[in-house]
Amino acid sequence: MLQCHVKGCNANNFPLELQEVVLEEQEAELNEDFLRNMLGKLEYEALVATCLKLNIQDLPPTIPEDAAYNDDFLQKLHHALLETHVITGKMVCPNCQHTYVIRDGIPNMLLAEHEV
Repeated sequence: MLQCHVKGCNANNFPLELQEVVLEEQEAELNEDFLRNMLGKLEYEALVATCLKLNIQDLPPTIPEDAAYNDDFLQKLHHALLETHVITGKMVCPNCQHTYVIRDGIPNMLLAEHEV
């Protein structure tokens, strides 16, 4: 979902690079069923790379084989996905350098007419 959608930008457009971000941690209730459901839908390599750029170093480089029932892993995944919030910053396409601004935790993914 968080890839560049500028017309003609079809390669190397995911993941968008987070830059100049302000992070906020907000405690959230752990929902293991939700996390288990998300395991097959994650682009895990992109998640880990993004977390490392944000100095979140808790996640292992690959999903453990027992991930669905590994309490320690699920807690770390929960923290990265549901308790770490980008408040302000920008997301930049590594291909075309288009910038999507983030304000109040909401990325502006709208494109100008000539970019669609």
